[in-house]
Amino acid sequence: MRQKHLKYVNQVLLKEQDVVVDVEQIPIDHRPTFLEIGSGKGLFITSIAKDHPENHYIAMEVNINVCYRILEKKNEINLTNLTIVLGDAEGLLNYFSPQSIDGLYLNFSDPWPKKKHHKRRLTFPRFLEKYQVILKNQAFIQFRTDHIDLFDNSIEYMHPYMLIESIEYDLPESSYMTEYEIKKRKLGPIYQLIGRITHHAKETL
Repeated sequence: MRQKHLKYVNQVLLKEQDVVVDVEQIPIDHRPTFLEIGSGKGLFITSIAKDHPENHYIAMEVNINVCYRILEKKNEINLTNLTIVLGDAEGLLNYFSPQSIDGLYLNFSDPWPKKKHHKRRLTFPRFLEKYQVILKNQAFIQFRTDHIDLFDNSIEYMHPYMLIESIEYDLPESSYMTEYEIKKRKLGPIYQLIGRITHHAKETL
């Protein structure tokens, strides 16, 4: 979906509001830290951060206009436990040190339906290898989509990299949903997979 261009939004404005716009290591303290890649307008991540002030949440979004919408929500509810990153998963290892993240959310990532584009999927093995580096042992990955082919393919992708704890083909509504999920629920089922990282899972299969 094409996002509205906001003429007044630029990297200088975001940086003044403490959004991470440069590729740099993000400080991780003693708190449990959770990352969402592709945060969209930020309803999911800001809602969960609001309800869990004891944790640190990181929203990563590549679109500058959408990133600004997350910032608006953060400021509106005065979140002090949310870091916003203007960036993408390609450079993930430049942002996070090994085994520093307790959980990863992948919500409604681009399905890249054409086979020649499958390597761009955020659940494809080349990204899963990056996640294995930054996630702690026993950290979770929660993946949601409304695209059945992407979901079934992702189950196959993920098996060698983690222990699959649950697979749902008709996920009930929850307190934490993206704007996209709320809209798409009217049209069909939502699929969810939860996996648990074990750093030796790939070698034992």
